[in-house]
Amino acid sequence: MSVVRINAITVEPGRAAELEERFAARAGEVEGMPGFEGFELLRPTDDRNVYLVYTRWESNEAFEAWVNSEAFQRGHAGHREGGPVGSASELWMFDVVERKE
Repeated sequence: MSVVRINAITVEPGRAAELEERFAARAGEVEGMPGFEGFELLRPTDDRNVYLVYTRWESNEAFEAWVNSEAFQRGHAGHREGGPVGSASELWMFDVVERKE
C-alpha cells in the first residue's frame, strides 16, 4: 500500500499568495519520479496559516529517492533563490491503511 508524506508549511500573514504562485510555477520535477502517485497543495480555510503539501508514493524508498535526487534540487531552486515563504515546516509521514476513490 502507498505512503503519504505531508509537508506542513507555516506561512507568514500576507505571503499565502506568494506561496501559491511559487507552487503554480514550480518545475514539476516530482511528476516524473518513479513511484510518484500524486500531489496536492492544500490551502487552509479556517484561521490557520499552515498549508499542507500532500504527496503519495508507492513506497518510502521512492520518496527518499525523490528527496535525494537532482530533480528535487531543481524543483526547489526557487526556494533557495527567493528565500523561504514559510516561517517553519514539518514533515508528517503516514502509511495508507485504507483508500477509497
